[in-house]
Amino acid sequence: MKFSEFYNAALARKGGEQALQSLLPPVVEKSRLVEVGDDRYLSEITRCIFKAGFVWRVIENKWPDFEAAFEGFVPAYWQQVPPEVLERLAADVRIVRNMQKIRTVPENARMIMDAAKDHGSFGQFLADWPGDDQVGLLLYLKRNGERLGGNSAQYFLRRVGWDGFILSHDVVTALTRAGILDASPASKKGLTQAQQAFNQWHQETGLPVSHLSRIVSFTVDN
Repeated sequence: MKFSEFYNAALARKGGEQALQSLLPPVVEKSRLVEVGDDRYLSEITRCIFKAGFVWRVIENKWPDFEAAFEGFVPAYWQQVPPEVLERLAADVRIVRNMQKIRTVPENARMIMDAAKDHGSFGQFLADWPGDDQVGLLLYLKRNGERLGGNSAQYFLRRVGWDGFILSHDVVTALTRAGILDASPASKKGLTQAQQAFNQWHQETGLPVSHLSRIVSFTVDN
């Protein structure tokens, strides 16, 4: 299926070219990923994990308090944090006191530090990863991180500007209706089917994958 069919459907639903363009996420050059500190990546990973299954607005409103409670999310500290620090955080009223999610911070700090050892920084690691292999990156984050399965890792990549797709409910619905996706979007097969479609459309249109993904989502009635 050519991407023009999705594009024309999105144009019709959103009221034309100008309206559609205003809704697309900003494009970030890969070189910009390297400029971001590893503490910011740990912060964004944690934010996406806490948002999962929770009211996003609450997490956003409390995030300055999260930053204070986690002392800036410095990976070198959190990778070896004493257990009693995590226990104190589980009673800290400034944050959402979910111990299972709090415990992901040391695990993900270790993942960031390990990648940084080989690439110089986690931002360089992300910049080095091939753009046409988001599936591989998602599987890496799931395997080496904590609670980074499902869509959490996809939202993390979008937030930091790594150009990729998000298999939201609307995107999955659109891809399934088009006969592109016939497996669970959480499975490797489903992810690969989506990857192949977005890679093809990227070559066809030259548009960023994040734009392609967002446009596809606009073709579904909410």
